[in-house]
Amino acid sequence: MAQHDHLEQTIAEAIDFSGIGLHSGAQVSMRLLPAPGGSGVVFRRTDLDNFEIAAIGRNVAKVSYATSLMRQGVLISTTEHLLSALIGMGIDNVIIEVDNLEVPILDGSALPYVEAIQRVGIQSQRRKREHIRILKPVEVREGDKFIGVYPGSGYTIDYTIDFPAPIGRQSTSVDLAAETYGSLIAAARTFGYKADEQRLRDMGLIRGASEENAIILGKHGPENGPLRFGDEYVRHKVLDLIGDLALAGHRIEGRVVAERAGHAMHTALVSCLMKDRSAWELARVPVRSVEGPSAVREATPLHRPVLQGV
Repeated sequence: MAQHDHLEQTIAEAIDFSGIGLHSGAQVSMRLLPAPGGSGVVFRRTDLDNFEIAAIGRNVAKVSYATSLMRQGVLISTTEHLLSALIGMGIDNVIIEVDNLEVPILDGSALPYVEAIQRVGIQSQRRKREHIRILKPVEVREGDKFIGVYPGSGYTIDYTIDFPAPIGRQSTSVDLAAETYGSLIAAARTFGYKADEQRLRDMGLIRGASEENAIILGKHGPENGPLRFGDEYVRHKVLDLIGDLALAGHRIEGRVVAERAGHAMHTALVSCLMKDRSAWELARVPVRSVEGPSAVREATPLHRPVLQGV
């Protein structure tokens, strides 16, 4: 993040992207624009009279193989990688202009977004940043799947996945407060099993998937290796989780634990958080002292435990 991490931030200049949608296979052009303090992250469908959809929990639509947003019947699909990059890079306010129904998949990770944001720079704003500080545990369970968020300083994630071979069981822990997103998470790509390809295409999914934008898994491992990390699969699930939890409207201050979760459970946790106003408060971001990131002043709670726009 930039030096003034207690202030909101936006991108310093507009950024253009183009590519295809992972699931639709449609060509799409996308432009990120600086936005005023307090405006949050807003998608704008330029092909539909600039119709706007805020990236907040109440606009979450169907979530199975991707996280989509919908307002008044207008859809923005596969938002998680971009939202993840914005949280990871400390971008609070941005307008995202898209000329089709799906965000471009690019290389299947968040790295192109991170590199582009680093290239244009980050602009500090005058508005003080707020985080969602977790005050008590909130958990979602579904059979042997689980996700929970707990009080804690910073933003830590413990994630465990358990997939069929050749992935198996993988676990990782990430401390986003240590500014590790760009080096440890951003480059992790989405993945899928070759054996599932036809079934998913018959469902109208992954029409844009290719070896250029996803890890394709055969019986014995990746068909388009090498992997970028030995545990790239679980790192990508962390990437997805960060993007999905961004729909709470602010970065979280607390500890998230996930076991075999996915987009539906990630967004279910956001929904549970929004419904239980005793579980969190909006708090001003701790200001780092000159001694460095480990020396942190106590955050100042705000008196209104209400999420903007939720």
